[in-house]
Amino acid sequence: MTLATLSPADTRAAIDAGARLIDIRGNDEHARERIPGATNVPLDRIGDLPRDGRPVVFHCKSGMRTAANAAQLRSAAGGASAYILDGGIDAWRQAGQPVVADRSQPLEIMRQVQITAGALVLTGVLLGTFVAPGFFGLSAFVGAGLMFAGSTGWCGMANLLRIMPWNRRAAA
Repeated sequence: MTLATLSPADTRAAIDAGARLIDIRGNDEHARERIPGATNVPLDRIGDLPRDGRPVVFHCKSGMRTAANAAQLRSAAGGASAYILDGGIDAWRQAGQPVVADRSQPLEIMRQVQITAGALVLTGVLLGTFVAPGFFGLSAFVGAGLMFAGSTGWCGMANLLRIMPWNRRAAA
């Protein structure tokens, strides 16, 4: 089930006419960059979205997350008109609409996972090649962990990174 999409200009008009803008990205993503006035209700808590009958425009980073979860978002809107910001915050920014960016916030958790996993795999390959073949096991361990995360939706590395001191600010 799909929701109608709105261009950034049409989204601005809808907001000006009283629609609510709901950011379904994670708290860490919203803390780093957001559309002024957007309410952050992460996708995993979208059922908690207050229902007041006003039209709702959902957005994510690129529009892919909102499109993939359209049925869930329509249900969360509770019968109110519901739309998707076509292209997400990326399209909003490219259209010259205002965004609030706080680069002092930590990188998004999934970017941290990508950086950490890449560094561990590269380290395992280099150590396995130049020091001892047993270090290839590090790369295999990280690869297995990523496969497990992809198939179950639970990522131990993300959970570990989330409690690191530099990430506590975004969670607050």
